[in-house]
Amino acid sequence: MNDVTWFQPTRIKHNSKNFMTNNGALTPAQQLSKKLPQTLRRLADLAYNYWWSWTTDRVSLFRNIDPEEWENCGHNPVAILESASYERLTQLAEDPFYLSQLQSLVAEFDQYMAQQDTWVSRVAPQTSAEHPIAYFCAEFGIHESLPIYSGGLGILAGDHLKSASDLGVPMVGIGLLYRQGYFRQRLNRSGWQEDYYVDNPFSQMPLELINNDQGEPLTIELEIRQRCVKVQIWRTQVGRVSLYLLDSDREDNDPIDRWLTGHLYGGNQDTRIAQEVVLGIGGVRALTALGIAPSVYHLNEGHAAFCTLEVARQEMERTGKSFYDVEASVRNRCVFTTHTPVPAGHDVFSGDLMDSYFAHYWVQMKLSREQFMALGARRLGDPWEPFGMTVLALRMCRAANGVSELHGYVSRKMWTILYPDRSEDKVPIGHITNGVHAPTWTAPLMADLYAKYLGEDWKTRVINPKMWAKVDDIPDEELWWRHQVLKERLIAHTRFRVRKAREQRGESYEHIQATETLLDPNVLTIGFARRFSPYKRGDLILRDAQRAIKIFGNAERPVQIVFAGKAHPADEEGKRIIQRIMEWCRNNAIQNRVALIEDYDIYTGQKLVQGVDVWLNNPRRPLEASGTSGQKVCFNGGINCSVLDGWWCEGYQTGSDGKGLNGWAIGEDAHTSDQEVQDRIDSRSLYQLLEEEIVPLYYDRDANGIPRRWIQMMKASIKTNAPLFNTDRMISDYVSQVYVPEIASSVAPILAKVMV
Repeated sequence: MNDVTWFQPTRIKHNSKNFMTNNGALTPAQQLSKKLPQTLRRLADLAYNYWWSWTTDRVSLFRNIDPEEWENCGHNPVAILESASYERLTQLAEDPFYLSQLQSLVAEFDQYMAQQDTWVSRVAPQTSAEHPIAYFCAEFGIHESLPIYSGGLGILAGDHLKSASDLGVPMVGIGLLYRQGYFRQRLNRSGWQEDYYVDNPFSQMPLELINNDQGEPLTIELEIRQRCVKVQIWRTQVGRVSLYLLDSDREDNDPIDRWLTGHLYGGNQDTRIAQEVVLGIGGVRALTALGIAPSVYHLNEGHAAFCTLEVARQEMERTGKSFYDVEASVRNRCVFTTHTPVPAGHDVFSGDLMDSYFAHYWVQMKLSREQFMALGARRLGDPWEPFGMTVLALRMCRAANGVSELHGYVSRKMWTILYPDRSEDKVPIGHITNGVHAPTWTAPLMADLYAKYLGEDWKTRVINPKMWAKVDDIPDEELWWRHQVLKERLIAHTRFRVRKAREQRGESYEHIQATETLLDPNVLTIGFARRFSPYKRGDLILRDAQRAIKIFGNAERPVQIVFAGKAHPADEEGKRIIQRIMEWCRNNAIQNRVALIEDYDIYTGQKLVQGVDVWLNNPRRPLEASGTSGQKVCFNGGINCSVLDGWWCEGYQTGSDGKGLNGWAIGEDAHTSDQEVQDRIDSRSLYQLLEEEIVPLYYDRDANGIPRRWIQMMKASIKTNAPLFNTDRMISDYVSQVYVPEIASSVAPILAKVMV
């Protein structure tokens, strides 16, 4: 096996059962297909499988049906097909160019779904679809048309499933289907965030409600606060991976229980523990009801830790053994990924709350209250110790990992209390650094460039540094031209969204019209998009007003920045950060140089990471467990300017002069508990980098107006980061280190060969 073909994602035979309800009734995809003209019927298969969303043709396939309606329906492929007039569909049905595009994509899709010789079948043939990995997560960011995500954790989970599909790893996802998802964001005229919710139209989304043999929704039952709650199961397809989503919004449930799956991260501690019961215990019961017997249960963050208890309870019921007799076998099947670098970010529940939800459950497990509570206690024997979800996961899983090298170190230090007989460096928490799904986040215009110079099969070889070294062969002019086109697209998107927001706020005609000149494609453009939490310091770049105005308002070498992100509804300081940024958007000196896009989602995220020159990330170290947005920027030729935290500690490279080769590092690599001191150090460092390095480099042009040295750093950003920080590499690490660790010795030589 050579280093070029090793990671080629070949396909497994598609099991048609995945698209059929158990009683043989037509699936939603088949029902939709019958409404379409004969030559367009395969559009329904594509609409009900999110594989289409990471193809090169994703931009035009559904949008060309009706561009305006495509925007109105939130890029929902099922909704656009349902709403399109039959006249319009018949026009497309006789359009030879559209039919050729569709036929080509369908052939690629069929090959993808049917081929059996996968990467995982070659390196880990003992894995099987009959016993898949069950991947549990509270949120999944697959696509903007499935709004059941809030941020980085969900996007990472979505990318995890996509690469698992590409590499043929047998996997199913388990999550919750939220009636209203995460909150929607709008800003009032004072710049204050207002939260609101919108119902998700499940019947018009790429979802299938799983039915039983009688044609009724398949349900599982949970006891939650002495009430029986029925939960139904939906499925959406992510390539070859089925994602099962649990939903309590049923008429036969108590009105309170119908809202258990109402909001993502909404409500109080009662809501949180109830949702985690549904996800963890309900998720295992759903898999049992579906006839799925996982080989591994992967808990992506502590929200799903109750899953380990239900696996144990079912094993006890099956074998008649005690909890302590089955504990080792349960632990052998469970693995855990933690994403949180601070103790306060880990879910804990009081003893009283645990009594309310689990008094019946520990009886079923034949445990006393003290024995049960000890499973989640940091300090054994303390009657006031709360029940920790991360503690439970660490105790009940055979493997645990952080999501970057630094985060692994921080996690070992944080949880050494659970391992009193071990030194800190021996605490059994490793690390697998996060990555991103390259086909999802690479702009089609850049993907086309890579196909031209790196090879048509570049997407199947993303971990190969030799392939990425060919980026040097790309003519500077061609890379720069495509980057400029993507920046213009970002600016057009920003203007559209800002204008729409100003209209909805009822702002003046002059202020609305001013969006026509908001931002300039010829100006150095910075992007900052993430949750507005105080530790992420979204307004750090604006900390020194006079210096910021001098940088942004420079007549000869100006700078502009696009912000996006939400503050948690309960985070007042996060909302104040947004309000301060909105004040800067109205500052006469720089009002055309600062913009904030409201209601951040995956689509806006794609436009940002694909169009900016510089990606800014300045959290308080070491509070960024990994971060992945900056990794997405690399695939599009953007350059990172970041605090040395999370993944950037591994990605950042310097030359012999100590300056960055593939980006910039903000601040001193020092840790202090004095936040004011740290903010002052880092803001000064950021301003100095902009004034002395970043801005001069960007505006240093040759006679043809090409910034040669800047483009060299763009290429360095791509070729040093792309092979490492992608989910193909990440999934290969999970397979060889976590899912099937016995293959590590056989996979290591292959990895070594590929990574040379």
